[in-house]
Amino acid sequence: MKKPPTDRQILRKIHSKYYKDFCAYSDENKIRDSKIYVPIDCAEIARELKVDPDIIFGRLYYHLNKKHGYTQDDGSKVHLFAMKTGNDRHTVNFPLLSAIVAEHDTSWFRFNLPILISVTALIVSLFGD
Repeated sequence: MKKPPTDRQILRKIHSKYYKDFCAYSDENKIRDSKIYVPIDCAEIARELKVDPDIIFGRLYYHLNKKHGYTQDDGSKVHLFAMKTGNDRHTVNFPLLSAIVAEHDTSWFRFNLPILISVTALIVSLFGD
């Protein structure tokens, strides 16, 4: 059985795939109903990650949206993943997504850098003399 993709893999895939779409929006070129909410194709992302589309949808809707969405002081909700934004279906809050990807990358680097340094030190100590 294939391991399910990590949150980091899913979010990085969405970010890299839809970054140009996010940037293409302007007041003169309104290609979607909202600047910050970008429609995504869960089935296409699932194909690229080699998992069932319901895994991607479920992770975004049931897990990541609850984990990273929040309520503003005025009571309004900020969603990472929205079922519908205007006429657009299955949308992600792209600035929030970018922040989460950057946070995941920083955490990954902070976790793996000490391991890399330790392995390098071990190799040098074994073969250094």
